[in-house]
Amino acid sequence: MTKKRPSSKAWLKEHRDDPYVRQAQRDGYRSRACYKLLELQDKDKLLQPGMTVLDLGSAPGGWSQVAVAQVGDYGRVIASDILPMDGLAGVDFVRGDFTEDDVFEQILVVLEGGSVDLVISDMAPNLSGMQAVDQPRSIHLVELALDMAQQVLATDGAFVAKIFQGEGSEQVFAAAKSAFHKVFTRKPSASRSRSREVYMVAKGFRGR
Repeated sequence: MTKKRPSSKAWLKEHRDDPYVRQAQRDGYRSRACYKLLELQDKDKLLQPGMTVLDLGSAPGGWSQVAVAQVGDYGRVIASDILPMDGLAGVDFVRGDFTEDDVFEQILVVLEGGSVDLVISDMAPNLSGMQAVDQPRSIHLVELALDMAQQVLATDGAFVAKIFQGEGSEQVFAAAKSAFHKVFTRKPSASRSRSREVYMVAKGFRGR
């Protein structure tokens, strides 16, 4: 068995001691990230009963779990990830890279020709610890999610995505502002203070 590096031990200790991790276990949520979306929901009322929601990069399913509870029996949640995700009642899961044509077509089939009211994305790349590598990767993921949102959103729909502040982020915000009437940032309490992550919230999609 390989010996864990000190940094790995520190991360594991922080994870075990994290109050949001413990709370997620108590509340039956799949990840601490649920509390980020719950705080965004509390402030911005993004999720409404009856909505159709697309969750990009959904595994392990925490955001889908929050979304399906909010949209209720008459709403829909479609989730997609390249990683497997355990099933959730009321959630249609499409496994694969949503930027690939066949996966995109599968998502459209699930939508049955309809549009989406809200696209959510908590995606992040596998971090190397080198900002010069990680930042472009993270920006690219947001760009892909934003492009997807513009293809499936209904007019006046909304988009929420994790974004790391730094090189390239201003350009993504500019692109979002050209497509939505209102764009702003949130830093939920569950986001670790040392992290550069914030959430882009875009409302009022102008339409294709």
